[in-house]
Amino acid sequence: MIALEELQKLTVDQLGPLTLVTGDDVGQYTELRDTLLSKIGYDKDDLTYSFFDLSNTSYKEAEMDLVSLPFFADYKFVIFDQLLDITTAKKAYFKEQELKAFEAYLEKPLESTRLIILAPGKLDGKRRLVKLLKRDARVFEATPLKEQEFKRFFQTYGDRLGLSFDSGVFDRLLVKSNGDFGQMVKNLTFLKDYKPDDSITLDDIEEAIPKTLQDNVFQLIKHLLRKNASKASSLVHDLRLQGEDEIKLIAILLGQFRLYLQLAILQESGKNEQQMLAHLSTVMGRKLNPYQIKYALADTRSLSIAYLKTAVGQLIETDYQIKTGVNDKAYLFDICLLKLMASPL
Repeated sequence: MIALEELQKLTVDQLGPLTLVTGDDVGQYTELRDTLLSKIGYDKDDLTYSFFDLSNTSYKEAEMDLVSLPFFADYKFVIFDQLLDITTAKKAYFKEQELKAFEAYLEKPLESTRLIILAPGKLDGKRRLVKLLKRDARVFEATPLKEQEFKRFFQTYGDRLGLSFDSGVFDRLLVKSNGDFGQMVKNLTFLKDYKPDDSITLDDIEEAIPKTLQDNVFQLIKHLLRKNASKASSLVHDLRLQGEDEIKLIAILLGQFRLYLQLAILQESGKNEQQMLAHLSTVMGRKLNPYQIKYALADTRSLSIAYLKTAVGQLIETDYQIKTGVNDKAYLFDICLLKLMASPL
């Protein structure tokens, strides 16, 4: 069970003196944070709740509420937001004496206080504060989900919203959302408002979900591979009108063609999809989106390694020419696209 599902099933009475919400999956962290605040019924005007943004509030001020007794209830909620001192972020809001005072509180928290700590980012496991919280607090951590966890969670999420999808459309939405938790939440919520009473089609996804720059570059690549010069030219024209720079476009194109090349080489060496995902995640130092790999593999089936090497080389050369001022960047970019379309696949 993922952290958000665990939190959704929790009742307020099950919260102990210490609760920590943390994690480096931004979208999932935001959902965890909002869900917990909603569950406890947070109201800034209710004296049962005290909220402190520690990025601009001293610990000394917050500590007064932390150690005081509730007036109108059996217990009160004290919320410490942005406690980045316990994450790997290079932030230090607490002074040394304040850290010691807070550690002392964590060692013996008041039973009448429900301390909720909100700490976006990756926990720094070396810190004593973190060790204390992991030992004694209820921890909800937003970590990137595995492919099947992600898909299962959002299928359930879509069901709760009353959404239904034509065959294959949900998988397309996953790709469109780039496997991003927060983006998936936004897109499903938007689709609920866009088409509340009928099945979602592939056309709905393409027409209703706003296109990102990445989407447009993927479409440009399709035009290039299909050698459709007029559509490629029209899309580039639109991107320029939107203020997109050729250097940024080349960077995204280069990143995608490099991925295609890496996958083609790994595929030739006999690696399966999961092995490719693990290998590339290790090489790049970050967890790649499995849906990105899945659909990139489908795109590379008709492409030779020779073509992909040529494409990567051409994009690198064009990037160098633009940055060294060999010629007008729009002209160099257009010539590059023509060369990519002229090369045999």
